[in-house]
Amino acid sequence: MPGKKLNAQVLWIKFEDVLAPGLRLTVKERAVYCYLLRHSLVVDEPRIQFSVTAMGRTLHMGIGAARNAVRRLDELGALRVLRRNKNGHSVEMRPPEKIRALRRGRNGAPFVAQAGAGVVRAARAASAATLETKDFWKTLALRKAIHDRERGTCFYCLRHAPGKLQCLDHVVPRVRFGRNSYRNLVSCCIECNTRKADRPVRDFLRTLYRQGRLTAKELDARLRALKDLAAGKLRPSL
Repeated sequence: MPGKKLNAQVLWIKFEDVLAPGLRLTVKERAVYCYLLRHSLVVDEPRIQFSVTAMGRTLHMGIGAARNAVRRLDELGALRVLRRNKNGHSVEMRPPEKIRALRRGRNGAPFVAQAGAGVVRAARAASAATLETKDFWKTLALRKAIHDRERGTCFYCLRHAPGKLQCLDHVVPRVRFGRNSYRNLVSCCIECNTRKADRPVRDFLRTLYRQGRLTAKELDARLRALKDLAAGKLRPSL
């Protein structure tokens, strides 16, 4: 956002007509997103630090509700949580046009129901938003979609993993607030799942390289794949 003067009226229209309905934000999630975006615009920086307790008090909502709203906005890609500690949350805000869940058409218009936009575009917008909110650990069909995305190979070591030896792994472990989003789940072999445990995934991939299980080229490809996964580019087929 630095260096780019934003039109407040256009920004508000994008939020109300595109972002909120496209991502199916609740009233509390709308309030939290607007609160954080306002503070981001005031300091003219995408990255801000804030206290969930203070924000909840200002917005007249409980700490748990405020924290859950931040968590879901992170899952949807409306913001990115950079750090959580006793001093508060540090996040990177994304304005409506930068949120990947809201795909755009050939003319740059969002796939959201508009006058004359057509039913197909509205359906695509709903489908993209739904994908972002799904819990891919919840059902066998959704878990299978993650396995199918990797096409029978381990996301980490790239070895073929037969169906009985496949398992799902959280890239960011659950103990570190990792979600069940398609952006955080990968199919891998049992050996990698066990050896990685709660280690940072980049450290684990470099260990595989040092052990000769990945070539230098494969390591670079895996690190790029991690970035694509977090950015929502590796979408499973439902």
